[in-house]
Amino acid sequence: MAVTVRECLELQLQELEMLLSMFPKKGEINLDGDAVPRVQRYLGNADGALPPRLEYSIAIDVGEAKVKVELQVLLPHMYPHVAPQLFARSNALHRQQQLELNTRLTSHVSSLDSGELCVYEAVQWVKENSLTYLEKSEMSSESASKEVVVKEILHRMWIYSHHIYRQELRKKIFDCAKKLNLTGFCLTGKPGVICVEGLRENCEEFWRAIRYPNWKHISCKHVENVETEGSVENLRLFHAFEDLQFQAHGDYGLRNDYHMDLGQFLEFLKQHQSGHIFQILFGVEGKLSD
Repeated sequence: MAVTVRECLELQLQELEMLLSMFPKKGEINLDGDAVPRVQRYLGNADGALPPRLEYSIAIDVGEAKVKVELQVLLPHMYPHVAPQLFARSNALHRQQQLELNTRLTSHVSSLDSGELCVYEAVQWVKENSLTYLEKSEMSSESASKEVVVKEILHRMWIYSHHIYRQELRKKIFDCAKKLNLTGFCLTGKPGVICVEGLRENCEEFWRAIRYPNWKHISCKHVENVETEGSVENLRLFHAFEDLQFQAHGDYGLRNDYHMDLGQFLEFLKQHQSGHIFQILFGVEGKLSD
């Protein structure tokens, strides 16, 4: 007998309830407060639209020093019959160690039996296997500290979308940028443009997070890397992550197909030393009206 979405969501809630009982302290599990009620409402009336996928993070203490490793969890509607998306991250891990840790975590989860709940198993695996990578990261830090000159790189990504309207999507963009200490902006409307700047690994994690699982009509049009021997903070063109909205052309009423005033957007780019990006994004040279 085929497994239904309803059955899978019920199992997901049961697993989450178990995890909450095992990690009861404030901050150990971060979960959107509206996520569970929306799933429960769907289970009460399965004829409605599917709820958003369950997404949460678990803070795991590793080693005697209780170093925090965060396991980010995103569950497809058909989990546990479809593999979950899991990603472990820690401020104590360098990019290479974090990559190696997640490669092994993915391999371990894929080796488990299909149809079985596995988030708690992933938590245990992270708890038991992260220490090796944390020690490698600490050794790398000690080695790097012996270098006379330490160079940092500011990473800046320019992302283009056919449109950005949905409140749920915009909230995810802003929450993710804030969490990863990224500055820049999100231009709402049609077209939609996102710029994020910060550490490379944070920008790449942002890009991976917002386009999962399949955001159509979105692409990273341009990437800039600026190297410095000082702090990357001095290289930022934006001081926060801004919600950018300009007056739209035309009488669009309640429709979501209006075009934003790109002349105002060009002026904004020039004010932030980025006028050259206009042609990269739209394929034409931008000109300000008199």
